[in-house]
Amino acid sequence: MEYIKPATIVIVSATLLVFAACSGGNTSKNPAKIDSTIIFNYRKAYDYDFKTQQKKLAEVYYKKVYDALKDDPDMNRELYTRAGYSLAALKSMRMDFEGSMVIALEMYKTMEANDSFKPAQRETILSLIAANQSELNQNAEAERTYLKCYDILKSLYGGPENNGLDFIIHGANVIDLYYQMGQYDKMTDWIARTESALKIYEQYGDSSLINEYKGHLAIWRAILLQNTGRQHEAASVYNAIPHSCFVNQFVVSSAITYLHDAGRNAEIAELYDLLDSTYYSNDGAKMNFDNICYRLTPRYMANLKAGRIDDALKIGSEICEAIDSAVVWQRKDEAAELAVIYQTHEKEMALEESKAETRIHRLLLIGITLICMLIGYLLWRSHRYNRILASKNRKLFAEIELNRHEQQQEIAQLQAAPLEELSTEQQLYRRICTLMDEQKPYTDVTLNRDALAQMLGTNAKYVEQAIRQCSKGETVSDYINRYRLEHVARLLKNTNHPIAVIGEISGIPSRATLGRLFRIAYGMTPSEYRSTTPKY
Repeated sequence: MEYIKPATIVIVSATLLVFAACSGGNTSKNPAKIDSTIIFNYRKAYDYDFKTQQKKLAEVYYKKVYDALKDDPDMNRELYTRAGYSLAALKSMRMDFEGSMVIALEMYKTMEANDSFKPAQRETILSLIAANQSELNQNAEAERTYLKCYDILKSLYGGPENNGLDFIIHGANVIDLYYQMGQYDKMTDWIARTESALKIYEQYGDSSLINEYKGHLAIWRAILLQNTGRQHEAASVYNAIPHSCFVNQFVVSSAITYLHDAGRNAEIAELYDLLDSTYYSNDGAKMNFDNICYRLTPRYMANLKAGRIDDALKIGSEICEAIDSAVVWQRKDEAAELAVIYQTHEKEMALEESKAETRIHRLLLIGITLICMLIGYLLWRSHRYNRILASKNRKLFAEIELNRHEQQQEIAQLQAAPLEELSTEQQLYRRICTLMDEQKPYTDVTLNRDALAQMLGTNAKYVEQAIRQCSKGETVSDYINRYRLEHVARLLKNTNHPIAVIGEISGIPSRATLGRLFRIAYGMTPSEYRSTTPKY
């Protein structure tokens, strides 16, 4: 066909613009937590798509967002829908209908399996699927899909009285489909439905849109009349359309469709000039193969059929020049876009490296903080343990002093008792105690039972019996060690001598033995005893 097919333009461009305008680039409606990189990529895609018109770059970034969300769309269902729809729509706009269909069908399958998606989101994707089916000449499938979309709209809004614009846009797509299929009876029905929706929309809608759609529907009615043998009525309807209705490329493209069917080739050439002023003027001097296909070739054929040979030859020359220009522009575009993509990739790599460094720094900071907290905790535990230990040692020291005082009282009573009242063992024990207090033989490491008996001039067996009976069952070794440990305790309390020296001059040269015996006797180490006892 030699004219722009309105179906894809309407559904892919108009619906996309309405969809994007409603979103306004805002991604905060869904409260789900989402990676900031995904939001950043979507905003980049949106800017490339609608602000700078760099569609290939927009497609790159839409794909990044879609790929990031497609495995888990619940991260942000609305952003998943926008990015996926926009990616599929851009593929459709550059004639990659198969690629667009793959994405749209994948999205619709996901939406059908997930009840959390809104019906309006399903309808949006279904509309795109239908447009692609129409372009791929799958007209029966496209019809079923469009009717399914219409059922969703009715379930959502009840009828055009609640959302007339959506019904008007949907009706325009269905009308075009039935025109392509040559089913003029159904086309008649849908023109009537859409006109009814437009009358309702007139009561509250935007006046410029109302004027545009009035002209658009009038053109479709003219096309219908032309193709059902009522050429005069068709001409009458078309000629009555105000020129002010020809405000955008969709209306002008539909008008060209009618003029082609009516064979009014001279007017087609004039409308292509109008199409330049409404749509293609944004391109400036830039020329690409799409523009050659949709701008120059149809104009060449229209002028040729209208007998405007000079104009046709002029456009033919423009086509030849435009092909060379399109090759240059395409290479420049691809080089520029590749450069931007490369720069973007470099920035993303730098950003990832920066994020990695930040993560490392955070981990280090967390590690240092945890170590500091651990050290603080250990210090606190140590301080608390030392306080508890000090309190315990003070109690032990008090008990030791009490026991020592009791032992001294017992020995004092024994020393003060008349000799004739004491038993043989008690008399010997008193002599042993006097020897130990006055001569301190226990400081000699070699002192034992035999040496003690020899110093007293008696039998070792009698010494052992006297000590066992008068000291509550102590052995001679226990008795000697008790004197040694009491001597150690006095020196710890009253001197600053090293513990090893104190042990040696007290008859216990081994530091390990001293520690073991001291802990058994006093319940603490010599160091703890020294820190606990008051100095005199």
